[in-house]
Amino acid sequence: MRMRNKKNLIPRMEKCAAVQVFDPAAQKGRWGSLLPGCTEVRAEMGCGKGRFTAETAKASPDVLLVALEKVPNAMVTAMERVCREEIGNVRFIDTDVKTLPDIFAPGEVSCIYINFPDPWPRKREVKHRLTAPSFLAMYWDALPIGGRIEYKTDQAWLFEWSLEQFQLLGYELREVTRDLHASGPVGVMTDYEAKFHEQGVPICRCVAVKTRAEHAPLPEPERKPHPPEEMP
Repeated sequence: MRMRNKKNLIPRMEKCAAVQVFDPAAQKGRWGSLLPGCTEVRAEMGCGKGRFTAETAKASPDVLLVALEKVPNAMVTAMERVCREEIGNVRFIDTDVKTLPDIFAPGEVSCIYINFPDPWPRKREVKHRLTAPSFLAMYWDALPIGGRIEYKTDQAWLFEWSLEQFQLLGYELREVTRDLHASGPVGVMTDYEAKFHEQGVPICRCVAVKTRAEHAPLPEPERKPHPPEEMP
C-alpha cells in the first residue's frame, strides 16, 4: 500500500535539515568526521519511522548511525523523532539501498542493519530483495573484515532463504534464532516488530559476519525463492 503524503512534508523536512545529508557521495570515506569522537559508522537499510534508529543511536552515542530511507513520508517522522529527542549521532539519507557503493568507501561501515525489509514474494521480484546476492555483495564491500549484518524479519520462509544466501556469499552466520522474543523482548524493536510481538508473531534474527577479504562468486543464475503459496 502506498503511504499517503504527509501534510506539509517539505516544510517539516526542512526543519530537520540538520540531520539530513543532501550530498552523501561527498561524505564517502569520511562519514566519521560528522561526529566528534566517532568510534565507528553503522548504516540502516530503510529506517521507516525511526523507533529503532533513535533507540539504537541513544545506546551508542559514540557511533554515527547513517539511516537510508527512500520514502520521505516515513523518513520525516524518523527525522522529527531524532530532532525532538536531540540525538546528535544520526544522519538521514533520502536514497535507495542500490546507491550504497556511491555513499560508503570499502570497509567504512562496521555494521549494517536490515530490519523487516519488503519480502518481494513473486518470482520476478527476487532481485529486489535486500538479501539477494547482488545486495549482499554490496554490503560485503562496505564492511571491513569482522564487520557484520544484523538481519530481522517476520517472514520465516524468507529468513530460511536469506540464511542460504548469506552462506553462499561467504558470510559466517551467528546468533541465528527463529523466535527472538520467545522468553521476552530482546534488544531494540522497530515499530513493526513491537506490533508483531504483541500479536505473537515469531521474529527471526541472525548476524552475518564478513570473515575474509573476498566473497564467493555470485551465483548464476540467482536462486529464486518462493513463498509457501508459490512452491510446487
